[in-house]
Amino acid sequence: MSSTARSGLRADGRAAVTDGAIAIGVAAALLVTGLSGRHSTTGLGPVDLLGYALLTAGGLVLVARRRAPIAVLAVTGLCAVGYQAAGFDVAAVAYLFAVYAAVRAGRRTLTIAASVAMLAALPVAALVSGTHDMSEALAQSRGALEIAWLIAAGAAGEALRQAEQRADEAERTREETARRRADDERLRIARELHDSLTHQISIIKVQADVAVHVARRRGEDVPEALLAIQTAGREASRELRATLEALRDDDTAPPRGLDDIPDLVEQARAIGLDATLTVGGQRHDVPTAVDRTVYRIVQESLTNIARHAHAATASVGIDWRPDAVAIRVDDDGKASPGTSPTAGFGLLGMRERVTALGGRLRAEPLPGGGFTVQAELPVERTS
Repeated sequence: MSSTARSGLRADGRAAVTDGAIAIGVAAALLVTGLSGRHSTTGLGPVDLLGYALLTAGGLVLVARRRAPIAVLAVTGLCAVGYQAAGFDVAAVAYLFAVYAAVRAGRRTLTIAASVAMLAALPVAALVSGTHDMSEALAQSRGALEIAWLIAAGAAGEALRQAEQRADEAERTREETARRRADDERLRIARELHDSLTHQISIIKVQADVAVHVARRRGEDVPEALLAIQTAGREASRELRATLEALRDDDTAPPRGLDDIPDLVEQARAIGLDATLTVGGQRHDVPTAVDRTVYRIVQESLTNIARHAHAATASVGIDWRPDAVAIRVDDDGKASPGTSPTAGFGLLGMRERVTALGGRLRAEPLPGGGFTVQAELPVERTS
């Protein structure tokens, strides 16, 4: 059993003990008050016994006020009317407890209706008891159920009900916030794995493929270790992309940015791609989200070129404009005009990032062959 379940059981146990103690205490108080107000010299008659039974029952039924507040409200009200009709001038204390419990349970309308009926029934019960003067009957009923105490009991129940609702809502909000933060962190990690680890694995796989190809072309035996690297690289790339295919995130605090783009170009050169980097315009500060997005666009574009394009050259261009930064990555690969690019996870991820920042993205074959990725991200000058 979890700690939360154990805490709930302990709370239920304490509530049951409290309700039992209140029920017994109220029943005893009503019975003592009833006994002290009777001065019969002829012994106990049936009416007296009925009155004492109603006094006791009206108190003891409060033990169920949490589980069945409306039923308890009805029983305590009937008991109060009954012992008033039997000649017991005793305040309807049990009914006030029942009003508090019913309002706390959110049954305000039924409680108001029952209380109005009680205020009308008590004078009639006082008349039935033998008090033939209407003014005395009204006075006795007012003493049995003071409107001020009735309102106070209802107000106390409503105040506690609202406090409990706010506490429950605060607890739900805390749980939802914690769950959302955990989901955000999980998705952030998944996104970083896709953006960085997939890129590195792709480079390893391409290098292994090139080495195997060169060795076979020269007629040399391909080392088993190299073949194992080639196979492992393909499998790792496939499994990683399959695992992260449905996970996309866009967060802040990026580990890489514009300053790291030259490293991406150098890595592309290291695998045999004739890659160049051109920067135009005057650089200015940009938000961290833009800084990261530019890096990810270049990284994903170069990864796709290395894996799919069969290209010999690639060019990366960054153009600093007064109110935007433009990125363009071209290659001379096998893409031809009129063909549509496959909307893989990497391209979708780039488009999501750019759109989220209010920018535009184009990814399409070039007229003379090859492929281009062009993005423009709006920025506000901060310096």
